[in-house]
Amino acid sequence: MTERPTVLFVCVHNAGRSRMAAGFLQHLAGDRIDVRSAGSAPKDAVNPVAVDAMAEVGIDIGAGEPKLLTVDSVKQADVVVTMGCGDACPIFPGKRYEDWELDDPAGQSIEAVRPIRDEIRRRIEGLIHSLEH
Repeated sequence: MTERPTVLFVCVHNAGRSRMAAGFLQHLAGDRIDVRSAGSAPKDAVNPVAVDAMAEVGIDIGAGEPKLLTVDSVKQADVVVTMGCGDACPIFPGKRYEDWELDDPAGQSIEAVRPIRDEIRRRIEGLIHSLEH
């Protein structure tokens, strides 16, 4: 683990779960942790319902476009958190991997996305604690 760990969040579209997770980690950890996200099959834009759900808690995740997962992005990460991307994420020895089973917010209402958002925040708080202690 480096002095300033790098966390990579990966989901299929890099438009919902991974974006919400990255938004929470950036918001809660600031510059103590380098935050990245990517998708195995990225969409053209971030999920607008995910953007709205995060805006409700004061976090803007609407900027930027979903990014394609690359081997280099995994190599550069200390921690890789996958969220439903199956076997698309390459595995490298010495990396810490976590698989978070979370419902996909794609096509869901804001009412359905709020509990997903809140669960992601809970897991992010635990991740920060584990990285800083």
